[in-house]
Amino acid sequence: MVDKQTRRDVLKLAGMGVIAAGLKPVMGAEQIGASTYPSVSAKAGKEKFNLGMASYTFRKFSTEQALAMTKRLGLKYISFKDCHMPLNSTPEQIQNTVAKVKEAGLTLYACGVIYMKSDAQVQQAFDYVKAAGVKMIVGVPNYELLGLVEKKVKEYDIKVAVHNHGTDYPLYPSPAIVYEKVKDLDKRIGLCIDVGHTQRSGIDPSEAVEKFADRLLDIHLKDESSATTEGTTVEMGRGVIDLVKLMRTLEKIGYSNIAAFEFEKDENDPLAGVAESVGYTRGILACI
Repeated sequence: MVDKQTRRDVLKLAGMGVIAAGLKPVMGAEQIGASTYPSVSAKAGKEKFNLGMASYTFRKFSTEQALAMTKRLGLKYISFKDCHMPLNSTPEQIQNTVAKVKEAGLTLYACGVIYMKSDAQVQQAFDYVKAAGVKMIVGVPNYELLGLVEKKVKEYDIKVAVHNHGTDYPLYPSPAIVYEKVKDLDKRIGLCIDVGHTQRSGIDPSEAVEKFADRLLDIHLKDESSATTEGTTVEMGRGVIDLVKLMRTLEKIGYSNIAAFEFEKDENDPLAGVAESVGYTRGILACI
């Protein structure tokens, strides 16, 4: 039997060709479009989930740069943090930003993470996302605001994927806490499982994904240096998360939403690390 580390090494090698493909535009092959890149799609007639980008990865870069780098990686879906589309933008400013996303050949599928600590911030979040024509907020509403959030979900028909943190943050320190808080609310309120924070809490992300599959709306993909509160983001395949198991679990539950890369390392120069992570993930998906 191949042990976990050997399997990881083999799959890392399998992903290297995809990494190189993802960086071709950086190296000068400008004529290669996003459609050239391997997609996370049908294998033996079975649909897989889509890969995307959480724009927090490019928080030190302009909106245009974030879009360009996402496109270079061959990804088609992006979720905007407010550094790339400020929460206090006017509807016209929001629409202009969304037009840039479309011009780049990308789809804005969500906005977040948006923190909601007051009634006014809940209202602002829903108006902001509605103006963008987006159907999902990745959010962290205070517990006492969940009733208002549910009311707005019904009013606006916009989903809310509640993002879990780790035990070092007071709100939603695990997917289980998120689930407990939302399980009796409208089914359009669910989970955005951050696999890194989940692992840092000592919880196997694959087990959380499977256990809470019925309310899983979004995923933040990353790897962690250790399964402790002190763990930090590393390139996928270099950390402690069993990513092969995670990808198999996502397929097992029939996950069909977006899994977005959120690379928190190297904020001033993240492209190489996130490219390695994208390539590694595609290598796994090509092999399982």
